[in-house]
Amino acid sequence: MPALTRRSFIVCGTVLGATAGIARLAHAKPRPAAGGPPAARRPLPVDPFTLGVACGDPAHDGFVIWTRLAPQPLAEDGLGGMPAEDVPVHWEVASDERFRKVVRRGVAVARPEWAHSVHVEVEGLRPDREYWYRFKAGRHLSPAGRARTAPRGTAASLLAAFASCARYEHGYFTAYRRLAEDRPDLVLHLGDYLYEYSQDAHAVLGGAVRHHEGPETETLADYRRRHAQYKTDPDLQAAHAAAPWVVVWDDHELADNWAGDTPKLPEQQPYFRDRREAAFRAYYENMPLRRTSVPRGADMRLYRRIRWGRLATFHMLDTRQYRDDQGCGDGYKDCPEAFDPARSITGEEQERWLLDGFRRSRARWDILGQQVFFAQRDSDAGPLKVTSQDAWDGYVASRERITRGWVDAGVRNAVVLTGDVHAHWAGDLKLDYDDPTSPTVGSELVTSSVTSGGDGADADPATHPWLEINPHLRFYNNQRGYVLATIGKDAITADFKVVPAVTRPGEEAYVRATFVIEDRVPGVQQTYLRPVEPAATPRMAVDLGTQTIEQETGRP
Repeated sequence: MPALTRRSFIVCGTVLGATAGIARLAHAKPRPAAGGPPAARRPLPVDPFTLGVACGDPAHDGFVIWTRLAPQPLAEDGLGGMPAEDVPVHWEVASDERFRKVVRRGVAVARPEWAHSVHVEVEGLRPDREYWYRFKAGRHLSPAGRARTAPRGTAASLLAAFASCARYEHGYFTAYRRLAEDRPDLVLHLGDYLYEYSQDAHAVLGGAVRHHEGPETETLADYRRRHAQYKTDPDLQAAHAAAPWVVVWDDHELADNWAGDTPKLPEQQPYFRDRREAAFRAYYENMPLRRTSVPRGADMRLYRRIRWGRLATFHMLDTRQYRDDQGCGDGYKDCPEAFDPARSITGEEQERWLLDGFRRSRARWDILGQQVFFAQRDSDAGPLKVTSQDAWDGYVASRERITRGWVDAGVRNAVVLTGDVHAHWAGDLKLDYDDPTSPTVGSELVTSSVTSGGDGADADPATHPWLEINPHLRFYNNQRGYVLATIGKDAITADFKVVPAVTRPGEEAYVRATFVIEDRVPGVQQTYLRPVEPAATPRMAVDLGTQTIEQETGRP
């Protein structure tokens, strides 16, 4: 079928309606309409594609494509300046960047009750192929995005990037731009896609670089508006358009350090369930997720598996929605509750799902995409064990069950990918962290933040006290950036990329260190370390609540 021009995109509406069955809306079934999809009662006078496009959750035969119509993205009601009516949105997928070879097309319906978001589950495509996609509403054509399908069987390699923690006020999203320029096959976002705080709360030293619009997010309109503000950033749009994303949340998509039905602040308890429902709905509306993640009130299933042929299986976890409340009042503590075997960070159902996945796996690499630090990270050189109760250290038995699960299942290579802590880390995983000679049974790669914490500062990682206290931790760096990992049959090669400054736009990224995980050899091995950059005065966040200065600078 020939590519659609701006004019023929409209003229072919009736024909396209016949193929609308391919467009499976993740949030609602299409309403029956005689003569094709519904027509908007009035044309959209302004470009509605201000939030860009996105692709997500690739399978061997397809993926999700997403957009949201918002001609006035920061409208106070959170509805993006759209009329309160259904709007037909035409979409097409091509095997070439210029859309000369269109392979799928259809019409989806953007509905006001879902903030005019569109989720199309495209199927019937060829495995292990690049594709391009775009949308049209009225006379307006969206930017094009790049997608790809996963392989069905053997795959030689996969170029994957992972990132987390993008605080709009703390800097420019340059890391997203550099990530897009790397042209990965897959992007994993490990949480804190946005932050809920009101304007200038917890600003960097020297003042905020940019400003949040509106108050702290609590209502559905608040969350929709905050998502829209982030999505208008051109660097973030470029990263979404560059490759399919696989997303999971951490805490700030809802509220700092929430746990299940428990907010961080007790005074928020009476309305927290309503706030959670609003945050989940807005998250779904603004992410390229499948219908399996449609929220049901204040519940939303986000844990799932993405298979890249027989090369890698990504077990994407949700360590917020099902966890027990943090012990000992949160924060860094010597906390007996952390060792209670009844406490869980995943919840029983998700834990069973994960352990079953280990037993069934035939992948070369089993990779956990998740939010908070997995390995033990003790900040006390003495006899006390002072650890973060918000991380897996606060749920020691839960961590042991998961680790023992992949060991007993004979998983070939277990790798944990982590965000949250605003610094690059690499380390070995063990069943007994108190015995440095105990066997290494897995590897952990931790990405720094995109912006959260401000510029940060480079330092000799060997001088960091945590590396001495915790000999299983091999690397630390407190600059902003992301990780670019080449996943091959024989090894994973992880480049820890950093941006020298995020308080000024347009910085180039460079590789600070490279670590390799060899097939059937658990643990990380350093193969490259760039010399320390000249010292500079960092702009770092202050007044960070229970995580205090540690989360942003790496210092307890």
